[in-house]
Amino acid sequence: MSTFAKVLLIILVVLVVALVVLYFLGRKAQKKQAAQQAQIEAAKQTVNMLIIDKKKMKLKDSGLPAAVLEQTPKYLRGAKFPIVKAKVGPHVMSLIADGAIFDSIPVKKEVKATVSGIYITDVKGLRGGLNPVPAKKKGKFKAWVEKMQEKAGAKPLK
Repeated sequence: MSTFAKVLLIILVVLVVALVVLYFLGRKAQKKQAAQQAQIEAAKQTVNMLIIDKKKMKLKDSGLPAAVLEQTPKYLRGAKFPIVKAKVGPHVMSLIADGAIFDSIPVKKEVKATVSGIYITDVKGLRGGLNPVPAKKKGKFKAWVEKMQEKAGAKPLK
């Protein structure tokens, strides 16, 4: 067997082992996420709140309780989270919003939110509904591709 074939065989074995390891780690993470989602669903409750402010900021700057900061893994402490400052009843609280709904949360409006602990999972407008989320601006290349497709008579891809 030539050295080139041996090198290729070793690379192939390493890749197969890496794929098997990633497969099992992915399944384990998926089970863990399903368990966390079940806990969130079990503890959720609906609350009326006045949204004061919302920002993406680091946990240490957010004003969350010290227990939350201690339980956060070290590698996530530098990451930015969607933080919402809201008045719930007579208390002003800092809450963490779900990334998918963060843009749709209106500022300085009263909303009915589904909350699980300090995590906001859903928001509905209390008076007059929510403002629609503005569509993201297209990049120059994507706009150029659509323009060329229009000129050619083809339908733009969605």
